[in-house]
Amino acid sequence: MTDQHPGNPARGAARTRARRTATDPARANLLAEPRRMRILEWLQEEGSARVRDLSVAFGVSEATVRQDLERLDADGFIVREHGGAYLKSVPQQVQSLSLQHISNMEKKKKIGRAAAAEVENGATIIIDSGSTTTEFANCLTGHEHLNIITNAINIALLLGALPSMTVHMPGGQFKAPTLSLTGEKSVDFFDGIFAEKLFLATASISFDAGLTYPSLADLHVKRAMIKAASKVYLLADSTKIGRTSFSALGPISVVHCLITDDGIRSDDRSEFERRGIEVIVAR
Repeated sequence: MTDQHPGNPARGAARTRARRTATDPARANLLAEPRRMRILEWLQEEGSARVRDLSVAFGVSEATVRQDLERLDADGFIVREHGGAYLKSVPQQVQSLSLQHISNMEKKKKIGRAAAAEVENGATIIIDSGSTTTEFANCLTGHEHLNIITNAINIALLLGALPSMTVHMPGGQFKAPTLSLTGEKSVDFFDGIFAEKLFLATASISFDAGLTYPSLADLHVKRAMIKAASKVYLLADSTKIGRTSFSALGPISVVHCLITDDGIRSDDRSEFERRGIEVIVAR
């Protein structure tokens, strides 16, 4: 959906980088590996992609994208197909209802417990898809009479099986790596929804770039979730702070509270608090 807008800032930045490197082969070689990693992160988020879409998003030629995909295929991360590629692990992930991002799980479990302590019985909450929010959902099984809205199929199956929980899901397109639903139908679902709290996931956090993600597809869904909630909690382990990913959701001021682990640096915590964002450190 966002790809159709020529004013997209991520696309504009990508095109600027492409123009700079077109006359500088040495610089292009240096940037090739980081670009491949961003393409891999895109595929880990989306499951598959077309060459032409990656070409537009990253501001490079289709021939360059094909070379990047061939390298990622040779390294065993993806499978090339005519006109694009898909993530090699997707079928197994969907069958086992497992997520792609499983690093820092101990930190995420602590964050999940701390976030669950912020939820009162009988509350109406929105839960974003993601590995940290899944750990949060695991910690809600002792709660009662929650009214839950989530775009994550694995979270809906977990909490929807409990008789005291009411779970609502949007429609939309299925995204295999995140086991979630996205697209225009998902965005429309949140129109008229009023929740007390949203528990939001992110890939990276930067004081300059804000909340960023590996691809474009979910940005409108997350914005719709934010609009529907009175208070927004960001669940993110400390390794995500100070990093940027491909596309920006918005400034960090869109959240009211950050729940993270004790690896957060004291100056980062102070900067969040200086900007009016409450910080809860999970221990």
